[in-house]
Amino acid sequence: MQTLTLSLLQTATHWHAPARNRAHFETLLEQVPSSAQLVVLPEMFSTGFTMDSSAVAETMDGETVSWMQAQAKRRHKVLCGSLVIEEQGQFYNRMLWVQPDGNIKIYDKGHLFRMGGEDQHYSEGKDRVVVEFQGWRICLSVCYDLRFPVWLRNDRQYDLLLCVANWPEARRDIWQTLLRARAVENQTYCAGVNIIGTDGAGIVYGGGSGLYHGDGKVLVDPDEGLGEQRILTQTLDLAELETLRRGFPVALDADEFKLV
Repeated sequence: MQTLTLSLLQTATHWHAPARNRAHFETLLEQVPSSAQLVVLPEMFSTGFTMDSSAVAETMDGETVSWMQAQAKRRHKVLCGSLVIEEQGQFYNRMLWVQPDGNIKIYDKGHLFRMGGEDQHYSEGKDRVVVEFQGWRICLSVCYDLRFPVWLRNDRQYDLLLCVANWPEARRDIWQTLLRARAVENQTYCAGVNIIGTDGAGIVYGGGSGLYHGDGKVLVDPDEGLGEQRILTQTLDLAELETLRRGFPVALDADEFKLV
């Protein structure tokens, strides 16, 4: 398909309360336009950005993963977002891509936020993940990953970069700048969804969820509705992106390198 319609869910989350969060997001899902094919939830949407990994972790057979599968099937949409997962005695900030047929693809956050102690409570992912969906190639990323352009470098490998986050209001300008920069330097659509409110650790979040075209054009303005619960829906056109890449082919002059 040449077009892709996605909805970003910007909202507050309930601290360490997976059942409340599942119920809350289910209410929001009822309000998502029927045209949306992909719905993006924030980072650690079931618990808030917590370092108490052992207390809140679920397994891939747990209630929240099952809930995501059920919601994706019921609504005929892909659902994605991250949550705390325990696997073989290790804890991951894991982004799930859940399809209506129940199939799941996973991305474990590659860059752990040491300033918040995340590296002390979680294991880092080793692999970047690009999923394919109806002719689109979509790169998955989580919050702090956004600061690392080498990790997210697009060597004509993806068309949309998704970033789910709990990005504090104190650094909102940086969040918006990096989203736009990743879009421009990679000639890709870039969408970021952030939370609002004050979490259980006392950190304030202002939202600022946004979406950018590969030429830097703002498609969803992150300055609108700051601090408000919002469902942000936008249709993207792959042909527009391909026209940009053909007319201004910066990828042909990109430096070659390998991640090690």
